[in-house]
Amino acid sequence: MEYQFLGSTGVQVSRLCLGTMTFGREADEATSRAITDRFLEAGGNFVDTADVYGKTPGLSEEIVGRALKGTRNKVILATKVYFPTGPGANDRGLSRFHIMQAVEASLRRLQADYIDLYYVHCWDKRTPLEETLTTLNDLVKSGKVRYLGVSNFTAWQLMKALSISERYRWSKFVCLQPQYSLVVRDIEREILPLCQEEGLGVAVWGPLGGGFLSGKYRRGEKPPEGTRIAAAKEDWEEAWSRRATEKNFRILDAVREIGSSRGKSCAQVALAWVLAQPGITSAIIGARTLEQLEDNLGSVGWDLTSEELEALDRVSRLEEGYPYRFISYFAR
Repeated sequence: MEYQFLGSTGVQVSRLCLGTMTFGREADEATSRAITDRFLEAGGNFVDTADVYGKTPGLSEEIVGRALKGTRNKVILATKVYFPTGPGANDRGLSRFHIMQAVEASLRRLQADYIDLYYVHCWDKRTPLEETLTTLNDLVKSGKVRYLGVSNFTAWQLMKALSISERYRWSKFVCLQPQYSLVVRDIEREILPLCQEEGLGVAVWGPLGGGFLSGKYRRGEKPPEGTRIAAAKEDWEEAWSRRATEKNFRILDAVREIGSSRGKSCAQVALAWVLAQPGITSAIIGARTLEQLEDNLGSVGWDLTSEELEALDRVSRLEEGYPYRFISYFAR
């Protein structure tokens, strides 16, 4: 396993992060434990969960807590807060009320005294940002949380949060968890450069495009039953209508070609591309089976050539757009 510093902190995390959204949902507890054990055996030390993962909210955290018993001090453990965990009006969001309740519940389920990396899971337009940030700062001061992270923010929202924390000398976000893959490169416009400029780590979710880049999908065919994309609702990021575009299939063609020539799977090529991109700290891999985990682990320990990286960039790159096109032309 390879490691990288988490942003400007002094802590090192594995380039692959074990995502546990499948735990207690597609993967039963025995399978989840086996996946966790194998990940740790391979040298992984970065584990990601959330208080809403599992068939019922908190189930994934409970399974992770039991799976990490005895190895807790060797793992950088991340969880999240924001989405609804119950039917009550205050069972969601980033208010002080909800965060304080949520962190205590997560600690109980994880059987932990502290959380290494505590993410806010999404922007909350109903709660003043200052209320959220001072609450998070209090959690760090209390020792219940060691580092703060953020997920699913726009660039302006993230920069505003960083500026407020700096102004009041509160603990700042040290890591962003955004969606990023060969088929979703939007963060390259503003979010990724912002993280590089401000020294944030970037641990990406969806590095296989919700499974699209695993190689299971074909033009003119419906997604195989039992896959995440087959089950995705129309408004999900992994919806078939969003993934089954001609551009995405051309990307998949290029991934298959490189994989065939290098003796690698499509997933290994796609993950290797993500890890080769500037500013990316770690890629979050979510496995339903041990076989999927083993395949994903094969994405580290080798590098794509410059020619292969260029081929993948050429077929998947974003349109430059305004004002980037204007700036690149005139700010020479």
